[in-house]
Amino acid sequence: MPIEIEKKYRLPEERIVDVMAALTGHGSEFLGEDEEENTIYAGPALVEKGAVLRVRRTRDRATLTYKRRLDGGGDIKHQVEEETDVSDPAAIQRIILELGLRPVLVYEKRRKTWRTGEAEVMVDVLPFGNYVEIEGTVDAIREAEALLGIADLETEEETYPRITARLGRPEGEVIAARFERK
Repeated sequence: MPIEIEKKYRLPEERIVDVMAALTGHGSEFLGEDEEENTIYAGPALVEKGAVLRVRRTRDRATLTYKRRLDGGGDIKHQVEEETDVSDPAAIQRIILELGLRPVLVYEKRRKTWRTGEAEVMVDVLPFGNYVEIEGTVDAIREAEALLGIADLETEEETYPRITARLGRPEGEVIAARFERK
C-alpha cells in the first residue's frame, strides 16, 4: 500500500497572503482549486485498525479513500493511503452501508493546490480554520516549508476528522462542520 507523508500547519488569516505570495513568487505550479464534501465512515473493523474510510465529493469527481496512521511520532505524519475514483458516489455509499459501516462525520473544505519542487502544497479553508498541508518526501516537505517561510507556524497534529468530531455540530446521526449558507 502507498504511504502518504505530510505535514500540516495552522494558518492564521493574516498569513494566508504571505503563503500565496511565496507560492506564486517562487514559480510554483498552480494545480487548481476545489470545494469538497468529505464523509467519514466508521465500523468495528476500522476502529480496530485505527483507520478511516472517506468518500470525498467535489464538483466533478468523487473518491473513496482508506487511511491508517502509522506509528512514528514527530511533526511529519506517515500513513497508509489507498484511494480510487468513484463513478457513482450513491452506489458506493450503498455498498459501504451494506458492509455495516455508518457515516459519522461530514466536513467541507475549500482547497487550493500547488506543486513546488517535489512537494504538493495545499492551502485549506475549513469551517473551523485555515491550514497549509505539504505532501512529499521528508526532504521535499522541509524544502517547501523553508521556501514558504512557515517553519514558525504551529504544526497541527490532529486530522480534519478529529477536529470535526471536536468542533462540529450534530446533524442527525453525524457530526458536521459545514460552511454557512447564505
